[in-house]
Amino acid sequence: MITSRNTILQAVSLKISQKEKFGIICDSQTVERKMPVKSPTTEAVARSENMDSLLTSQAGLDAFRTFLKSEFSEENVEFWLACEDFKKTENAEKIASKAKMIYSEFIEADAPKEINIDFSTRDLISKNIAEPTLKCFDEAQKLIYCLMAKDSFPRFLKSEIYKKLVNSKQVGNQKKWFPFL
Repeated sequence: MITSRNTILQAVSLKISQKEKFGIICDSQTVERKMPVKSPTTEAVARSENMDSLLTSQAGLDAFRTFLKSEFSEENVEFWLACEDFKKTENAEKIASKAKMIYSEFIEADAPKEINIDFSTRDLISKNIAEPTLKCFDEAQKLIYCLMAKDSFPRFLKSEIYKKLVNSKQVGNQKKWFPFL
């Protein structure tokens, strides 16, 4: 029994260290962005795998959206962007109307762009939507960010869409500065 437990602990430690290598730890409770240890190879990997920079770059975001559409999962980035916009809302009436729009479009059962979140998160949002706050979608947004970071983003980096984006940012033999390349 002790050997089995040690094997499980080693496997969990290996999985965590692999996530740390990519600069992010995601689980159902937290999203932590960690700075990877810099070496010539990890620095290049970190530049190419920086999803935060991708999401703030219009060209990168457009390419990522195109990729997600090809995988029939564009609702993830659309939800994430809707949440970012929602957090900037200052008017109480607009908070309520935007929250209801996000809920009906992404959260409720059979929503047109329903996102893949766990029951407890969906249930908590459903209970709190009557009196929404700017933080009412935070947990769901973290879950979707993790889903994109762990699942979609690594595939995006291997895609033809990403390769075309990289090639379009090259001038002669020099690359233009692009935050996630």
